Amino acid sequence: MLERSTERKGTAVYLKVDNHTSRSRRKVLHEFSTNDTYGFNKTVVPVKLARYGTDQLISRSQAKRVLARVDLFSVVIFDFAGVDTIGQAFADQIFRVFPQDHPDIRLLPSHANSEVIGTIQAAIRAGRPGYKGAPSK
Repeated sequence: MLERSTERKGTAVYLKVDNHTSRSRRKVLHEFSTNDTYGFNKTVVPVKLARYGTDQLISRSQAKRVLARVDLFSVVIFDFAGVDTIGQAFADQIFRVFPQDHPDIRLLPSHANSEVIGTIQAAIRAGRPGYKGAPSK
């Protein structure tokens, strides 16, 4: 049991790291890099974390929050696990508008149900020529 003075102001963050893991440096580099570059140029964005409470992901402003800092990567995988539906504006911002400004970034949805895939495909059809990814389950 750790005792700490409650007189301090501010925020404290504690981290416990398990040194005994089956993950290797090679596996991590392979998972988050492309073309054996050994640079972290791929990321996975868990989309469900963008929701506040029971809110649905429907707006462009929500999509812009999801897109924060993804321009630092070459490949972005949007993990839709746990997301039942998204709005057309949300999908349009991510899969049509963003790629127009960042044509070299590959956007890939994953773990999306058929409704989410349909909304994404509608956004892509709305005007994204040369789209580099394809929705997958």
